[in-house]
Amino acid sequence: MTDLVVRKLLVDLNTPFAARWNGGDAFRSAFFSALSMSFPVGEQFFMDSVRAGFKTLPEDKRAQFATEVQGFVGQEATHRRIHALFNGHLERMGYANTIAERATARIKKQAHLDPRMHVAGTAATEHFTALFADWMLRHPEALEGAEERLQTLWLWHSAEESEHRSTAFDIYQAMGGSHLWRVRVFRYVSFIFMFDLLRQTVRNLWHDGALFKLSTWRSCAKLLFSQDGMLRGNVAQWRDYLREDFHPEQHDASRSQAWLRDNTRHFTPVSSPAAA
Repeated sequence: MTDLVVRKLLVDLNTPFAARWNGGDAFRSAFFSALSMSFPVGEQFFMDSVRAGFKTLPEDKRAQFATEVQGFVGQEATHRRIHALFNGHLERMGYANTIAERATARIKKQAHLDPRMHVAGTAATEHFTALFADWMLRHPEALEGAEERLQTLWLWHSAEESEHRSTAFDIYQAMGGSHLWRVRVFRYVSFIFMFDLLRQTVRNLWHDGALFKLSTWRSCAKLLFSQDGMLRGNVAQWRDYLREDFHPEQHDASRSQAWLRDNTRHFTPVSSPAAA
């Protein structure tokens, strides 16, 4: 059980930003913009899946998870709204959000599946976002040169992703989901998530005019594939999910807790279990 605080982020997202908003770096800007473009549709799916899964639980388990699910939905709804504002600026600069279109079509096509599959998909994606989130908190230089308000947006989102990393996983377990299908869905999500993210990043770079520049791919190699890069540096943590005895709480969340503790000036609590 996790106490999840819903927070209102106190940053200005009405003011436009540059296409290469991440320190003038074409790849870092295109990659993180691609992530943001995936968030609103994804987070709506996460909320819908966890709520649907929660409703299938027996009454005693619903009572156990009610407060946590409410906090999870509140946090994800806030992320969806904030990134919709961020994505609105990208759209006005001419960036086409095809990752959201593909995700929406996939969700509709798979709507008939057992609710446990949707919750398993949510848990798998939340594992990815929690890994990336903790990496971001370890490597704030990935946002070097970005405006403070945009750095705050990404680090706040990272901290909350780490904070609620267990919710969908625990709901899946409570629904009687098996390890076999948890791993199968995780492998599927791993492929789809990375393929879609790469495709949207390439599309963003094409629009930016930086796709065929050597500096773009040098930045890619450094961000993703250096010794402690976002992808290469998370391989062991990715594999952890395949273990039958794995639980997200086994991964350290101290950086998330520290950021939320030390940056209260950037947000105001909207609701919390302590206030309920």
